[in-house]
Amino acid sequence: MNETKAFVCPTCGAPIDYRSTEESTIRCPYCNSSVIVPEELRVKKPQESTPTVPVFPRTLPAQKAAVEQTARRSVAAVLLAASVGLVLITGLVAFLLTARKPSRIPSRVQGMVQGLAAGPGRAVLTFGGEGTGPGLFQDARHVAVDGQGNIYVGDYIGGRIQVFDSSGKFLQLWMVDRKRALRGFAVDRNGIAYIAQDGLKRYEARTGKYLSEIKYSEVGWGFDDVQVTADGGLVAFWYINRDDLVRFDAQGKVVFALRQAISGQTDESELSARVASDGIGNIFVLGEFSDAVFKYSPEGKYLNRFGGEGDQPGQFSAPEAIAVDGQGRVYVSDSKGIQIFDGEGRYLDFIKVDGFVFGMTFNDRNELFVATGKKVIKYEVSFSGK
Repeated sequence: MNETKAFVCPTCGAPIDYRSTEESTIRCPYCNSSVIVPEELRVKKPQESTPTVPVFPRTLPAQKAAVEQTARRSVAAVLLAASVGLVLITGLVAFLLTARKPSRIPSRVQGMVQGLAAGPGRAVLTFGGEGTGPGLFQDARHVAVDGQGNIYVGDYIGGRIQVFDSSGKFLQLWMVDRKRALRGFAVDRNGIAYIAQDGLKRYEARTGKYLSEIKYSEVGWGFDDVQVTADGGLVAFWYINRDDLVRFDAQGKVVFALRQAISGQTDESELSARVASDGIGNIFVLGEFSDAVFKYSPEGKYLNRFGGEGDQPGQFSAPEAIAVDGQGRVYVSDSKGIQIFDGEGRYLDFIKVDGFVFGMTFNDRNELFVATGKKVIKYEVSFSGK
C-alpha cells in the first residue's frame, strides 16, 4: 500500500496530501497547478514491463482542454530530454506546465455561446450564492434529488453536503471527509446517498448518518464517479492505472467490472470520467480527456461512441457532466453549455446556461437540476414535437 505524504504547494501554499508514487509531478487539488514532487519524497520506481500511468486529480473543467494538451506535451518533452539528464528534464517540464494559462472559456467558444439561442430549457428556480453560510456554496459541483423532491448539493472541496427542499429552502448540512475531494455523489429515490471519496460509502441523505461502505476488491486510486441506476443499483468509474466501469446491484454486489472501458476503445488512458444510465439499463460514460461519450449495454457490452473534440454542435470543448432524462435523451455539459443527444448519439439541441455546469441530475418529473459552482438552477425541458 502506498504511503500518504504531504508537502506545501509552491503556487498557492496549500498542503498537498498524496499517496507516494514514483511520479515526478502531480496536480494541486486547490489551485490545479502542476507541482514537482520533491525527489526525497518519491518512491523509487521498480523494474516492470509496462510504465505506470500518472494519475492526476480531476481538473477544473473549464481548463480541461488546455490541461490535456499540456499533459501530452509534457510527456513528449520528458521522453525527448531523458538522454540529457534530470536537471534539463525538470526545467523543461516546469516551463511547459506553467507557460500557458488558459482563459475561463476559449474566445472562439465564447463567441459561439453568445450566438446560440436558449434552447428547450427554461430556468424556473435558482438558489444559492457564494459563501460558507447555510444555503451558500464555495465550489458546488454535485447535485442530486431524492424521491420526495429534496435537493442535495455537494462542494468539491471541504466535505459539505447541504440539503434543500423542493423550493430551494435550506434544511440541513452534514459533512463527509473534509480532506478529500468529493469526486462522485448520488442519491437514490429512497434517500440513500452514495459518496465517492476514493472508496464508496452510503449515508442517510437527509441526516448524514453513516450507514456502510460498498466493498470492492480491486486495489487502486479509487472511484471517480457514481450514479444510481433505474433498478436501484449503481454504476461507477474506477481508476487503477486503467479506466474501469463497475456495475453494482441494489445490494451493493458487483455485477460486472469492465476493464479499460474507454482506453480499450481509444488506446489512450482515460484519467477522469463521468457516468450515467437510462431507464432500461444502458450506461453512458463521458471521457473528459477523450472528449467523447461511450455507450454500453446493461451487460457491459460496448455499443458505440459519439462526440469528439471541437466547437461544432455535437462536439465537446472541456466536457464535464452527463445525465439522461426520462425519455432516454443524453445531456452533456461543456464550456458552451449543455448539448442534448438522443440515445444513439444524434445531436438534438442545446441549452444555454448562466455559468459552467459541473453537475447535473433529473428528478421524477423530468426536471433538470444543474450545479454551477456558486448556485443551483432548475430547468423545465420541453422539446415540443421532437
